[in-house]
Amino acid sequence: MGWWQVNADTLAAGRFVVSELAEATAVLQALECGAATNPAERAWFDTHRPAYRQRLADDPVTAELVRIGLGGHWNADFLTPTPTGEGTFAQNLARVRETPPAEARADLEMSRGGPLPELLNRPDLPERAADLLEWVWERIVLPDWPRRRRILEADIVARAAQLSQGGWAAALDAMNPGMRWLGGSRLQVNPRDYPPRELTGVRLMFVPVTPRQGWVSWDAAAQRYAVVYPSSGTLSDVDRPLVPDSLGRLLGPARAGVLVLLDSPRSTTQLVALTGQGLGSVGRHLRVLLDAGLAGRRRSGRSVLYFRTEAGDVLVAAQSPG
Repeated sequence: MGWWQVNADTLAAGRFVVSELAEATAVLQALECGAATNPAERAWFDTHRPAYRQRLADDPVTAELVRIGLGGHWNADFLTPTPTGEGTFAQNLARVRETPPAEARADLEMSRGGPLPELLNRPDLPERAADLLEWVWERIVLPDWPRRRRILEADIVARAAQLSQGGWAAALDAMNPGMRWLGGSRLQVNPRDYPPRELTGVRLMFVPVTPRQGWVSWDAAAQRYAVVYPSSGTLSDVDRPLVPDSLGRLLGPARAGVLVLLDSPRSTTQLVALTGQGLGSVGRHLRVLLDAGLAGRRRSGRSVLYFRTEAGDVLVAAQSPG
């Protein structure tokens, strides 16, 4: 298994950050490798995959580059640069575009596990990869970025609550498939058989993305390491509980949506991210639900979490079909 030896100071200084480039890369990987597991995800793929496939059909060099670089067991490093935690999308994308061509080909050979096809024996691979990431960002991610960012920020708030309650083991376990805190300052980052790495005096970042893809990356020269992981939000909010029509008519669809989401304790930040409503609107709905005895609240560390009361559970159950 692959694991990192993380000393206490490095872990204590670890940061949760949002990265526009990581989000675009995760969306690209979802388009290339992802599979729908439910109707909402299938709708997302149906919306975006036709244009993506046409884009690659018009550019077979880039199609082969992405297939090898993101479709195997190991991502090509230049396609997944370690986030910096700062800078604009364009500034971070420049790191991909400015990759030396020989380095890009070496990364792709590592991903493929052997020599590259003749089609990829050319110097413009970094520029083609950056152009595709820019296309994904501008066409798919940017129009939806405010909602995505709210989901990512809500996930960070939730992880911070887990950290305050149960320590790093609670915050990191199952962050990515095969990832868990082993104890003894060891973090298993994946189940693969790779040599351990000692993380002392480095910047350690945890980066949520909305698709279900995640990975680890590092820039040893810059002493930066990152875990990119799927957030609790998803491509099309597929994990959001459905609001029964009758409950929506009774309480109003927006307020009913908040009540349904309180099946698990949530902060106002999480509710704003999951509903897409403004903070003021969510606050007003919560006050009505609290006054009606349908919701309660409790403090958890620095956060206030809201939850459904027994009366709220009875009301939701009574209005649910079946």
